[in-house]
Amino acid sequence: MVRRHELTDQEWELLAPLIPRAATGRPRVEDRQVINGMVYKIRTGISWRDLPERYGPWKTVYTRFRRYALDGVFTQALQQIQAHADAAGDIDWLVQIDSTIVRAHQHAAATGRKGGGTGDEPGDHALGRSRGGLTTKIHLACDGKGRPLAILVTPGQRHDSVCARPLLERIRVPRTGPGRPRCRPDQVIADKAYSSRGFRAYLRQRGIAHVIPEKADQRRHRHKRGRCGGRPPGFDLETYRRRNVIERCFNRLKGFRGIATRYDKTATSYEAAVTLTSFLLWARSV
Repeated sequence: MVRRHELTDQEWELLAPLIPRAATGRPRVEDRQVINGMVYKIRTGISWRDLPERYGPWKTVYTRFRRYALDGVFTQALQQIQAHADAAGDIDWLVQIDSTIVRAHQHAAATGRKGGGTGDEPGDHALGRSRGGLTTKIHLACDGKGRPLAILVTPGQRHDSVCARPLLERIRVPRTGPGRPRCRPDQVIADKAYSSRGFRAYLRQRGIAHVIPEKADQRRHRHKRGRCGGRPPGFDLETYRRRNVIERCFNRLKGFRGIATRYDKTATSYEAAVTLTSFLLWARSV
């Protein structure tokens, strides 16, 4: 029987082949049981120590989650399900980018930050100061059907335009057969926060069409320069109206309480939780 907040049979069939298994050693807690514990924790936002006993020892679930996070297991799973969707022609490459602010709980802020980062962990643990206190920002690129393609976690005060290029460069959908992974969208939709000459030039250089409204001050500055100001950037209002898709994607992600509020001390763990949640959104749409 599938309990609430646990993987369905279809979701487990998609994830099971990608879970690493130990060839030797003591018999361990069943993989599906442990993954269900991870999903339950992210969905409800409870402490690891408060996991129900049906998922096994809480420390086993936490230790395996950290191992998978550091090894990139959830990232590989997300890329695999994207690859199968792309092979079936199910990905809408009208890509939308945006970000959302997440409040950091006091438990997440209890990490010492003087020693700097180690490995893939940034020195600031993706925790930043803003008017709301300690926050983290999730930068997201989703396809035209509202499913995550790439994720980037930064401190909350980091500006969107600074993270636009690194975010797009994280889009990497492997091929099921021979060939290089697909990394280039057909078109990018973004709001005014991404309106800059540098970013528009970067998109043109990669041959990516874009729909980004021009800021009022940029428009005034261009008019003041007259002929030297250049042509106004192209803007398709009908296409831009589809930007609400990424807002709905954020809404589904934040339906998981462990994503809507950050409880994880490290950026690696929090990004892994967002990635696992993104995998579940994909699994429920295919």
